[in-house]
Amino acid sequence: MADGKMNTNPRALAMRSLLSTERDGKYANLEVSAILDRSRMSDADRGLYTALVYGVIERTVTLDEIISQYAKRPLASLDAEVRCALRLGLYQLLYMDKIPPHAAVSESVELVGGPARGFVNAALRSFLRAGMKFDLPAEEDTVRYLSVKYSCPEGLCALWLDQYGRETAEQILASSLDRSHVSVRVNTLRTSPERLADALRAKGETAGPSPLSDDMLRLSSAKVAVSDFAADCFVEDEASRLAVCLLGARPGELVVDTCAAPGGKSFSLALDMRNEGRVCSFDLHANKLSLVRRGAERLGISIIETEARDAREPREDLVGKADRVLCDAPCSGFGVIAKKPDVKYRPIEAAMALPAVQLAVLRGAAAYVKPGGRLVYSTCTLNRAENEDVVRAFLAERDDFALAVPEIDLGGCRITDGAMVTFLPHETGTDGFFAALLERRRHAE
Repeated sequence: MADGKMNTNPRALAMRSLLSTERDGKYANLEVSAILDRSRMSDADRGLYTALVYGVIERTVTLDEIISQYAKRPLASLDAEVRCALRLGLYQLLYMDKIPPHAAVSESVELVGGPARGFVNAALRSFLRAGMKFDLPAEEDTVRYLSVKYSCPEGLCALWLDQYGRETAEQILASSLDRSHVSVRVNTLRTSPERLADALRAKGETAGPSPLSDDMLRLSSAKVAVSDFAADCFVEDEASRLAVCLLGARPGELVVDTCAAPGGKSFSLALDMRNEGRVCSFDLHANKLSLVRRGAERLGISIIETEARDAREPREDLVGKADRVLCDAPCSGFGVIAKKPDVKYRPIEAAMALPAVQLAVLRGAAAYVKPGGRLVYSTCTLNRAENEDVVRAFLAERDDFALAVPEIDLGGCRITDGAMVTFLPHETGTDGFFAALLERRRHAE
């Protein structure tokens, strides 16, 4: 297909992007952003393209099960282009009511060439003739049943079943397919939540107060906020915001954010400090720190300093000096699959290799904390091996640190060991998130 046509055909662009994520391992959000930056699509087509890419990725496990039931060849034997065209067609038939069935079929057939067109057409029409019904695995086959029903790889389903039990695991999986709002942190240096909500509503945005944090708003989307009010707010999940609240940064303090990019938590810290004091925002990747600097400038924050630094190797002149330290460790990201559905396809084995790195990162962060100072260890994942187990391993080797009981309302999250906090999406309406507040004793016991 000619490149000119690719630049305006949302389904063809979705096909190309899905193949890029599957074959080349590209991150979906970066792929989508790149295509939208270069494309000449109308606003409606841009919306269709984005919905197709994220929707197919989100529902791939279910879509592939349907293909297996209706295609006359085994799924594994199909070319990537044929699989992708079938997924796109099925997704439109099942989940996009406004697209007529004949258009979903014919447009999907056009995405492939030669004899493959007849194959794609036959499979999709067979599904239509059957009333768009498909069989789920038997409920007794718990892992596979949940995997197909909620379109999540079996490995992750098994992990959550083991760690949380059947009922909670199923609720987590259901919430991963339901993202009903976007939250933004209000820049209280410039405006108030009430004034910003009024301004957003005047622009046609649905905006209401967050039930979890009085300096945040819940929006139906963030398009207007990002485009028209970029100096007045920034996108941040409420669980992430509450992890920063847990730290309790105050004006005039020295605060270190050891894994800072893209900067949201550093911005929240600076706002909590009323832009008074010092926030040292470090990140391993120097190229990502430009996001922190640009964001701080846009928001009018002047106390953030950035530096490329491996979190496992603390800066010597700051050792033992920080009042507060935030350690938002690199993690598997299984708590954010509602926003980034491609994350759920990361191998479970890779997640199980992370705790050793996370413990080393936590050790590095702890080096900054002065006696009497506080440290928050957080992740955006739901995996006890990366969360509670890392904190317990750290405390087993550092008797000068102890868990501190949260002093703020954390919105119905789950608390273990009296102080370690887990946000489950179906209970809090946030990302899946973990945070533990630690305090360094003034004198080792």
